[in-house]
Amino acid sequence: MSAPLLLALAVVFYVAWTHLSSRLIRLPPGPSRLPFIGSVHHLPLEYQHKKFFQFAKEYGDVVYIQLFGRPSVVLNSLPAAQDLLEKRSSKYSDRPRFTLTAEMGFDLAMSIMPYGDQWRRHRKWFAAAFLDKKALDSYVPIQQRETHKLLAGLLESPDAFPAHVKRYIGALMMEIAYGHGVTSLDDEIVVLAEKAVGAATEAGSPAATLIDFIPILQWIPAWMPGGRWKTRAAEVRRMVRRTSDVPFARLQAAIAAGTARPCFLWSLLEDITTRGEPAAADLEEIKAAANLVYGAGTDTTATVLNAFVLSMVLHPDACRKVQAEIDRVVGSDSRLPDFGDRASLPYVEAVMQEVLRWIPPVPLELPHRLTEPDTYRSYTIPKGSMMIPNVWGMTRDASAYPDPEAFRPERFLEMDAATDPRNMVFGFGRRICPGKDFGDASVWLAAARILAVFDVRKARDAAGREVAPEPSFSPGMISHVRPFVCDIRPRSPRAARMIEQLLLDSAA
Repeated sequence: MSAPLLLALAVVFYVAWTHLSSRLIRLPPGPSRLPFIGSVHHLPLEYQHKKFFQFAKEYGDVVYIQLFGRPSVVLNSLPAAQDLLEKRSSKYSDRPRFTLTAEMGFDLAMSIMPYGDQWRRHRKWFAAAFLDKKALDSYVPIQQRETHKLLAGLLESPDAFPAHVKRYIGALMMEIAYGHGVTSLDDEIVVLAEKAVGAATEAGSPAATLIDFIPILQWIPAWMPGGRWKTRAAEVRRMVRRTSDVPFARLQAAIAAGTARPCFLWSLLEDITTRGEPAAADLEEIKAAANLVYGAGTDTTATVLNAFVLSMVLHPDACRKVQAEIDRVVGSDSRLPDFGDRASLPYVEAVMQEVLRWIPPVPLELPHRLTEPDTYRSYTIPKGSMMIPNVWGMTRDASAYPDPEAFRPERFLEMDAATDPRNMVFGFGRRICPGKDFGDASVWLAAARILAVFDVRKARDAAGREVAPEPSFSPGMISHVRPFVCDIRPRSPRAARMIEQLLLDSAA
């Protein structure tokens, strides 16, 4: 019997066994499944989180789907996600292996790394840098300085606000990761990182990611139809390596010259060199960790700030209430709000919570993987199941958030802390984002300071009529806010002068 025929029979046997065994145990309810493809025929290529939410209305908040041969469970409610991913985290903290992501050079990223000793080592590094209060306090001067530059950019060219937001977040992440100051988006390291992220997004198309569900596709040569993903993955891998090697070499040169600034990568380099000459594998790990600081946080955090601006344009009453509260607590045009004012600005807090609920930046959190069979609500969840938290669906839960499609910050002045969207948008259990406090603080400071000195309104056309932007968000892993126009202008001449003076003081 020929090898291709044996391989075909093996595939057929595997698919048939998977299909039969799923009928012999009591799985959670879900849509119908077909041999080989499973539930894939029910799913759209884009905005899968909306389809998963529709499943919840028919099957409940825990939905079983099969993606080719891979058992998967969609979690559409916060209680279900907390029950499994947090209360049973010892079973649910692993990640599925995604071949394409690994081939593109992200196999050492802690966010997708398998649960184990290597992951724990990386988690310890990130905890020291982003969960320790002393470390977070050390970043405050950087956050304050970079908000001054953000405000100055908005004063000079308000129409380019997405670029100013991106520069603000990128400058924070780059300085903390590498001790490297960023003055514009033309910075060499920023350009390298942006190209790598863009190429990775393009390479990770739905067709390319089929290799994670049909293992045989991994063996197709690059020159054959269906094998071009290998060429694209190799290109991205070269870009990712360059985004790690260039800032690392710069830091080494700065250390040798005595001009290096304290940063995450330097602290890791010192840590591994205390045990002797670091091996090549050790250096690759710390470079990957530093790369993740910039890569993981920049896109999502910028998306939240852009969503904030859009929400203020669309909801001027909320914008005015924020400004009134800031004026009452901080004063009008006297100084900028700071972290010490946060507890006294409950409506600002409520608005930021509603922005995260209205458009969570990552609608489907990275999936977890179950490492042993489990039982939940009398249902069996098979070992190896991919657990998919549908954060977007959780934020649309009408039992938790009445009238969920309405943008109503006041809801968070009336509800308890359990409903805070930050309980879900940063992940779950042991896989929760270690940079959540830093990211949340950076967004809050920028948002509060923008509305303290700027009016954010609808733009007007040539006839003077208001132009209301249509809320639109791109498909994919991150819900990027699609471009829109608005009118950002200083609230008063005194506010403009204060921005200019703050920038001068920061540069002094």
